[in-house]
Amino acid sequence: VQLQASGGGLVQPGDSLTLSCVASGRAFSQFTMAWFRQVTGGRRESVAAIVWPGGQIYYDSPIKDRFPISGDDAKNTIYLQVNNLQSNDTAVYYCAAGYGTPVTEPNFAYWGQGTLVTVSS
Repeated sequence: VQLQASGGGLVQPGDSLTLSCVASGRAFSQFTMAWFRQVTGGRRESVAAIVWPGGQIYYDSPIKDRFPISGDDAKNTIYLQVNNLQSNDTAVYYCAAGYGTPVTEPNFAYWGQGTLVTVSS
């Protein structure tokens, strides 16, 4: 499966963005689909995931109310709505496809190229 992420940009504190990840080659519902993010100099950390089979949604607890994840079967696309962005949300956001849980990097074999979100006033 190939993944193409988009939707990042430069925004001000309090703004929102919708990040998209289009999967091609295979249906995303065959995988656990996740969003990770990586700040400069930091490790890649999970943000949210849709776990297949079953469609259970997983969130990194501190931000789950601000970053809802969703999927569109018809478009083979997952989304991450990033709301009320703050400066510490500045990061490269990656989508990834893997199998099952836990939602950690070693379980994800396929990665998109990342989309940069910069929050600055």
